[in-house]
Amino acid sequence: MILEGLLKPISEVVNKGLSLIPDPNKRAEIEKELELAAMSLQQGQIDINKEEAKSANLFVAGWRPFVGWTCGFGVAWAFLLQPIAIFILKVSGYTGDTPNVDIANLLALLFGLLGMGTLRSFDKKNGTSK
Repeated sequence: MILEGLLKPISEVVNKGLSLIPDPNKRAEIEKELELAAMSLQQGQIDINKEEAKSANLFVAGWRPFVGWTCGFGVAWAFLLQPIAIFILKVSGYTGDTPNVDIANLLALLFGLLGMGTLRSFDKKNGTSK
């Protein structure tokens, strides 16, 4: 979410700048170069991810699984375990609260891990986000 907030103004400026280029062929050429640059950055991140995954150091290779398992547990708690726990506690006579997970933030993190943020940006760019 933070990255999207930072990139949105830049994207808007670039798109406005591209719209000022009167030659459609030159504009298409520049758009293609920008797309290739973005793909190069993504490939760089993929290469970094591969190297991290190869590492024997838990703090290098283990952070993604940790965050993934944390998100998985949070989703399981919010959608499955919490309702069951609330039912069991109410039947037992307990009147207190159970921990609440902010599912919106959790899902944003999970979708980011799964690459859904990139898909959403791709949909928005191509006008297929409806």
